[in-house]
Amino acid sequence: MTEQNTTTPPGFSAAEHEAMKARAAELRAEGKPGAKKAEGLQSVLEAIAKMEPEDRVLAERVHVIVSAQAPGLSPKTWYGMPAYANEDGKVVFCFKNSGKFNARYSTIEFQDAARLDDGEIWPVSFALQSWSPAVEQKVTELVKAAAS
Repeated sequence: MTEQNTTTPPGFSAAEHEAMKARAAELRAEGKPGAKKAEGLQSVLEAIAKMEPEDRVLAERVHVIVSAQAPGLSPKTWYGMPAYANEDGKVVFCFKNSGKFNARYSTIEFQDAARLDDGEIWPVSFALQSWSPAVEQKVTELVKAAAS
């Protein structure tokens, strides 16, 4: 049984949903490059909304961290999964929800564009089963490093 974290709200608040919709509308209004980013944001939000509740909470929290800590990454879907790309359009990482492939846990999977290199061997995939302050801190550190 997974223990729920009572200090972090499950999913996006109504205000967060409205802010994201407003930002997507702003990006669409800015012209073609912004429109592409707005479409990517919309596709990520739609992909997250289709997830099972346990996966959706994790994906939403990851999205909030990326939006706050790595605003230079552009949201997009990649093989139907929420993903975040650098300015060259290369995917830095994606969120693979457990329900997509009937897996035991969701993962954050970093790609070649991520800047996580650490010697001759380093992890590129991290399992997520629940959200906690420690998980939030680790995901924040990974996202910052990958986007740096």
